[in-house]
Amino acid sequence: MAEPEERLFFLLQRAAHRLRLAADRRCLAAAGITTAQLGALFAIQDRPGRTQRDLAHTLGLRESAVTSLVGRLTAAELIVREPHPDEHRAVVLRLSPAGEAALRAAQPTIDAFNAELRAILGDATFTDTSGALARLATEGTL
Repeated sequence: MAEPEERLFFLLQRAAHRLRLAADRRCLAAAGITTAQLGALFAIQDRPGRTQRDLAHTLGLRESAVTSLVGRLTAAELIVREPHPDEHRAVVLRLSPAGEAALRAAQPTIDAFNAELRAILGDATFTDTSGALARLATEGTL
């Protein structure tokens, strides 16, 4: 039988799935949004006026998936689409007041969830793991 460290990828997948389910449940209860929607809202908050293509790149999703996500966020009146100032076929995305309120409503839940993870992992491991996962998510090296 393989040692746990030899199954890191499998364990990361299982842990991510369990964490996503728990976080989705909590975010839905607190703010009426999923973690996928939350990620998109944070990305738009961080850079208002970004395009759907840029959002897809930032979230690491296919453009078709982001088109659906943006459609749901628009229908829920959490974001607004506006004409791109330079590209006639493109739109830019901005948070609506309801989107800003949803982020504020979700923040205490996110903070509590991270505090629970920090308690499980310990401060140093939490910080090291966060940094390592951020590098894996953004550097694209493997």
